Amino acid sequence: STANAPEDDAPNRYSRTERTTFSRYSRDANSSGSSVPSNALEKRIEELERELVKERQENARLIKMTQDKEELIGKLKEEIDLLNR
Repeated sequence: STANAPEDDAPNRYSRTERTTFSRYSRDANSSGSSVPSNALEKRIEELERELVKERQENARLIKMTQDKEELIGKLKEEIDLLNR
């Protein structure tokens, strides 16, 4: 059950981080007099956020696969123990 706890907290933690990061970059882009247009920065942020969502989905999928395999290994070990008796 402890393996599931971090996964359950992850969406809340990530969404809070994304909001903080987005706010920081938006504020920096608007206040700084850089030569890069703010809409280009906003597009880049949106692109990076989409990539981040994909990476998190892939990470969640891999974690689930790992947990399923660990569960199967445990069941097979129990079966081997029963057969050895």
